[in-house]
Amino acid sequence: MLEQKRISVKELAKYGPVAGLSEQAVALVKQQQETWELVRKNYGALSGVQTKKFDFGHFTIIAQHNPERIRSSAAKTDAKSIAERPCFLCLKNLPSEQKGLVFQEKYLVLANPFPIFPLHLTVSNLEHTPQRILDFFPDMLELSRELSGFTLFYNGPECGASAPDHFHFQAGNRGFLPVEKELETLEKQHARVLLQNQKGKMFAVENYLRRFVAVVSSDKGAATEMFLQIYSFLAGENPKEPMLNVLCYFENHSWKIIVFPRAKQRPSHFYRDDSARVVVGPAAVELGGVLVLPRHRDFVEITKKTIAEIYGEVTMCENEFKFIAFP
Repeated sequence: MLEQKRISVKELAKYGPVAGLSEQAVALVKQQQETWELVRKNYGALSGVQTKKFDFGHFTIIAQHNPERIRSSAAKTDAKSIAERPCFLCLKNLPSEQKGLVFQEKYLVLANPFPIFPLHLTVSNLEHTPQRILDFFPDMLELSRELSGFTLFYNGPECGASAPDHFHFQAGNRGFLPVEKELETLEKQHARVLLQNQKGKMFAVENYLRRFVAVVSSDKGAATEMFLQIYSFLAGENPKEPMLNVLCYFENHSWKIIVFPRAKQRPSHFYRDDSARVVVGPAAVELGGVLVLPRHRDFVEITKKTIAEIYGEVTMCENEFKFIAFP
């Protein structure tokens, strides 16, 4: 089954450079656009996607009207709904046109057929295993280094993942999310240092609508250790995965890891039954600064006040966040 889905570097060379995984992934998206009508249609539609910016002073939120993302934003992820549908990330259920790159004989790198980014990947585990970052975080570091032109992200099972039953990452082309451009300024002007040594730094940012903890390190072991410290703090005594979203990219020989602690899956606006309803499913992309709104009405009517309310409801509150500290 895997060999039927594996695409060769020789085939991808028809679509551009293929020297490394990052270039191969770009070629893969091009190949899938040429050979798969759904991908061609949805990537073509991105050129007509409407966006508008909201200025919050030292940071920006971009609202994106993207109708095709309704499947993700409004996805039913309760146990009953998951059990009743076939897993769309398992090899046996992939569309016949869908091909991918195999990474470490453990993951399949795929073109996401419902893109937010001009280059949008899904990186799914070859095994049907639950969405749980703890066991796979070192893989995230390796992938982000190999996919150097991309930002990798992870959505927890109750934090925007539309396939919580099948472990996967996603990735989008670097520089698309506002937080990537804003991180350096946030670190210098709006951060509380939690830990710093020769191998890296960990800091907390609060004045950003959504609070996060970031790790910067050139050492894989140190980066993993600091992430595990954050994870353990958020999990406490609970054996379940804490609610979180993670962004990760490799830049200037260092990993940049951003962890967004969550309070709940969706804001109250999603559940309203009146004109104030907003269909939105905040996940890593939204917390990175791009608010995806599938309904045109929501896109037209969204305000800075509503944006602040959405982020404020789904991310960790100030009273809990201020206690994040490490010896």
